[in-house]
Amino acid sequence: MRIENDDAPVRFDTKIAVLLRDDLESWQRLNVTAFLVSGLGTAAPEVIGEPYADADDTAYLPMFRQPVLVFEGGKETLTAAHGRALSRSLLTAVFTSDLFGTGNDRDNRAAVRAVGGDQLDLVGMAVYGPRNAVDKVLKGARMHP
Repeated sequence: MRIENDDAPVRFDTKIAVLLRDDLESWQRLNVTAFLVSGLGTAAPEVIGEPYADADDTAYLPMFRQPVLVFEGGKETLTAAHGRALSRSLLTAVFTSDLFGTGNDRDNRAAVRAVGGDQLDLVGMAVYGPRNAVDKVLKGARMHP
């Protein structure tokens, strides 16, 4: 992250992006997005900013230090993006259609483990890395409306 002065806009060298399959219901989009970004802070602690506090000095949890951009695309776009993210060794989280039928982390991990990477029925993925690399991964996707 480069900061030139306190008044200058902050420009990030990295990007956090979520890519959702375009045929999901609204509740699924929200659920998938929340799950996908939940692991980024542990895998890449630099994405987490400082804790928040209000004027009454009530403390709040820290959040991402930069925006999370949400994209959508068809199944083919998601499959291609997944392959590009892995080939670039970017931090990647996946959510498959099977996870809508599980109710806990253990069963989620087992559902993903049961399927080969090229056979995953992806409904969403999150990716984090250098901005240019993430942009290449998302080729063909469009910003979520």
